[in-house]
Amino acid sequence: MSIQLMQQAICYMEEHICDDISYAEVAKSVHMSSYNFHRTFSFVTGMTANEYIRKRRLTLAARELQTTDISVIDVAYKYGYESPESFSKAFSRFHGATPRQAKQKGTKLHLFNPLAIKIILEGGSVMDYRIEHRESQKFIAMVRAFPNEIINDDENHSIPDFWTECYEKDLIEPMKMLRGEGKRDLFGLCHPLKDGETHFNYGIGVRIDQDTDLEKLEQFLKNGYSIWETEPVDYAVFKCFGADGDCLGETWSKFFKEFVPQTGYTQTEDTDYEIYYENAESGLFCELWVPVKRV
Repeated sequence: MSIQLMQQAICYMEEHICDDISYAEVAKSVHMSSYNFHRTFSFVTGMTANEYIRKRRLTLAARELQTTDISVIDVAYKYGYESPESFSKAFSRFHGATPRQAKQKGTKLHLFNPLAIKIILEGGSVMDYRIEHRESQKFIAMVRAFPNEIINDDENHSIPDFWTECYEKDLIEPMKMLRGEGKRDLFGLCHPLKDGETHFNYGIGVRIDQDTDLEKLEQFLKNGYSIWETEPVDYAVFKCFGADGDCLGETWSKFFKEFVPQTGYTQTEDTDYEIYYENAESGLFCELWVPVKRV
């Protein structure tokens, strides 16, 4: 179960807090891809694993500075910083005080305790879903690779900017015109790259089937578009209601915090996608399709 794996990951981070670790190494420790681990951890905890490691190190560094005679240089290197200067900058941003000030009694410092992930039932909120099976599917899409670190980063707008760029360059409407009227739904496709998995592919596309003008596909491929294929898989499907992408992030959070612990399903390494319907029901931002399997 994902919640249990996240707690194991936190224990691993705590045990290796002074070692040279990153979220990719932590993912290996719980036998998850770095992509799915980064996504799961960030939505369950509200922060990235790298951010967790950084905050814990700065908390422990402050405690050592206050309670021992360790030098600023030694504590900087102990907690993974390349220089005392980089450590001092990070320390000051987090604590609002310099490392030298931290050695003085009375200096106010921030405390970031280890996380303990628990399942807490709060009321009877409803999360509607359905399970759908899809055989292999094909899409024509404009595709770009993005670093895993942007997942669930509220300050990063790379994917919305990608959508804006594609609209401004008139790359989306021609794709939609490959489909008949009433069948021009757009897909936001997402899948980890296999080589190193520090990045994932995100594509904006339309389905290729009997309702697609196949004679024009070759020209699209020459113009930089790609064919995106999926494997046969079961999907958990959720409707995201709202005015913007915030509802999508909220649905992902509920998927990991509520759906996975309570249903016995877990996400697989297959493509997940959003569907932006040409003729959507009132208030629907998109539909989220997450590949799942029983554990």
